[in-house]
Amino acid sequence: MIDPRILRDDPDRVRAAQAKRGLSDEVVDRALSADAERRRAIGDFEAKRAEQKQLGKRVAQAQGEEKQELLARTKSLSADVKAAEAAQTAAEAAWNDALLSMPNLAADEAPPGGEDDFVVLETVGTPRDFAAEGFEPRDHIELGRLLGAIDIERGAKVSGSRFYFLTGVGAQLELALINLAMEQARQAGFTQVIAPALVRPRAMDGTGFLGQAADDVYKIEGEDLYLVGTSEVPMAAYHSDEILDGAALPLRYAAFSPCFRKEAGSHGKDTKGIIRVHWFDKVEMFVYTTTEDSYAEHQRLLQWEKEFLDKLELAYRVIDVAAGDLGLSAIRKFDCEAWIPTQGKYRELTSTSNCTEFQSRRLDTRARYADGTGPVATLNGTLCAMTRTIVAILETHQQADGSVRVPEALRPHLGGLEVLKPVAP
Repeated sequence: MIDPRILRDDPDRVRAAQAKRGLSDEVVDRALSADAERRRAIGDFEAKRAEQKQLGKRVAQAQGEEKQELLARTKSLSADVKAAEAAQTAAEAAWNDALLSMPNLAADEAPPGGEDDFVVLETVGTPRDFAAEGFEPRDHIELGRLLGAIDIERGAKVSGSRFYFLTGVGAQLELALINLAMEQARQAGFTQVIAPALVRPRAMDGTGFLGQAADDVYKIEGEDLYLVGTSEVPMAAYHSDEILDGAALPLRYAAFSPCFRKEAGSHGKDTKGIIRVHWFDKVEMFVYTTTEDSYAEHQRLLQWEKEFLDKLELAYRVIDVAAGDLGLSAIRKFDCEAWIPTQGKYRELTSTSNCTEFQSRRLDTRARYADGTGPVATLNGTLCAMTRTIVAILETHQQADGSVRVPEALRPHLGGLEVLKPVAP
């Protein structure tokens, strides 16, 4: 959640942040009203409790008829105290609900607007000119069939639409990508993690995924558990209810997990192939640091993502995502989008977000600094989302005969294999 002091001291800043996301500022007025009511209720309860304590002392010293009158007053006051306590609890809940419904304050640098209002920060590499090379590029579905790498038909037969099998070199390619990503992360000082794909509601809510993204989340019926859409969720909750050593920050983790998404609202989009699926594997970077250093750390995460895409020899661009397209937790987000030849456009491969204190406040993660205990910032960044990365590699590095050249950085993780060759006519 946002810092309540900002809401109280500078509500216009919060209103402006809401407007930048294209959201109503009604929640700001509701929260301020709830805060005022909460303060009034606290004062009323404390006054009645103080009166109750004083009355208790008088009862202990009174005699006869006076004592009976005081006991009657005590009984009446006890009911008033209970009512005041209930009113305080309700006011606290209304205040908390209003705070939790507010997204993080979009950074001043984040472009205003919605999904199509991003700003291109950088373009890296040049898309291949297949016409100049004399052949029409195949899409990843056809290449996957030729290479014996992707089996979409059997994925649908076994699990339904938007599922798949990676087979043969397809499975080898994913494992190679995992190893390359983890190797890079380890060399950069990240602690490697295999994270759980099932979490309790607090972890999901604490990261903001039960807010605007709730329709995209799988809940296990009959269980108090959710399937994660990213290992950002378990990693954000990893240090929940803890006080970290501020001198040890930043804490950097690289977590592997399967990811599950309903893809609600995506009907008719990318229904073929493995670009938009219900399950995929991912290596995610997650960082705990100070709020002051979070902005520089955000740039570092972006650089690590670019380094990985450079190793895969892909053409891509970096975009500054518009405020209206940010997740609930993020103040700013950068996406790296790779060129997909058969679609003739750039598609998101990685994303990195600075969530400042939003998640750590919800999950009660703090750090002890020289001047006392204070909040920490959290950041996340995709190092490698397997399916889309496989799509980009196959389509970008394909050759006229249906084979695919393996990027040099991946070859050691594929037993030295330089070319993926067709196994089907």
